Amino acid sequence: MLSRKPFRFLLIVGLAAILTVIISIPVRFVLVKLQNPEPEAILMLGGDLFREDFTAEFGQQHPNLEIWISGTYPEGRRILEEHDLDPDRVHYDDRATDTVTNFTTMIEPLKQNHISHVYLITSDHHMPRSTAIGMIIFGSRGITFTRVPAPSDQSPETTLRIARDVGRSFMWLVTGRTGASFNPRLSSQIKPLLSVIPQHN
Repeated sequence: MLSRKPFRFLLIVGLAAILTVIISIPVRFVLVKLQNPEPEAILMLGGDLFREDFTAEFGQQHPNLEIWISGTYPEGRRILEEHDLDPDRVHYDDRATDTVTNFTTMIEPLKQNHISHVYLITSDHHMPRSTAIGMIIFGSRGITFTRVPAPSDQSPETTLRIARDVGRSFMWLVTGRTGASFNPRLSSQIKPLLSVIPQHN
């Protein structure tokens, strides 16, 4: 019996620490938004090409904000270039391979540019998953966002898919790894796409 007490104590401490982190992230997310109520930049998650058109139009409505693109196709870049946007405003980051890494790879450039609040643009069907991931990953690093869903005709993503990436996001918090290499769908698709684009969502 005595040998179990240290184990139980460590288990309780560990669970308490995890619970504290889970609670503190949304609180920090909200506090950052209260401290910085106005978005300081636009962040678009690549994936569906119509997001580029939507982002370009949104960017024209907010001419003072720089635009960050996390993962896009060559066609997407051409769409953005065809709009009347100052090319110096648009920053491309092609390191992401999926939605989780859309957020993990953007922490450093946003922090380097002292950006703590962004307009987050993605497809409306993709926004619930992006919100869940972003709350965990961005929220843990003191970055918040205002959602701007781009309308689409696609069905909402499944709860299972959202839960999977929430788990991956917490794994990243603990281990620093996103688990992208364990995604079978990604593994089967990424090799042929590398010859076309560096990375994709």
